[in-house]
Amino acid sequence: MKEKKFYPDYLAEIIFVSLIALELLVVIALLYPPPVGRQIDLTKSFQPLPEWYFLWIYQLIRYFPGNSIFVGAVIVPALALVALLLIPFVDKGENGRQKASVIFFGLFLIVAALTLLSQL
Repeated sequence: MKEKKFYPDYLAEIIFVSLIALELLVVIALLYPPPVGRQIDLTKSFQPLPEWYFLWIYQLIRYFPGNSIFVGAVIVPALALVALLLIPFVDKGENGRQKASVIFFGLFLIVAALTLLSQL
């Protein structure tokens, strides 16, 4: 009996099995296509909403209508981001850990409250 070598014996087997598996995957994908998107109910009015992680900004810009929308959409989230970026520097001082915790949980509660308010 001849000893099998990786090239060309095992390599040919690996390529053959890989192509069979790929062909099976393509056949299954063509036979059972996944549903795309959600079902549309044309009897209801369309109310566009952003994804859940942007709902707090969606609610925030409701408080800044008209020309001040830039403040609600850009300035306030940027200030929140700056507050988060400053937490390591606040943490260094006396009672720093408590101050940093207050900043973080305060921002967290504001974002959570705005997200919940957007669902009402």
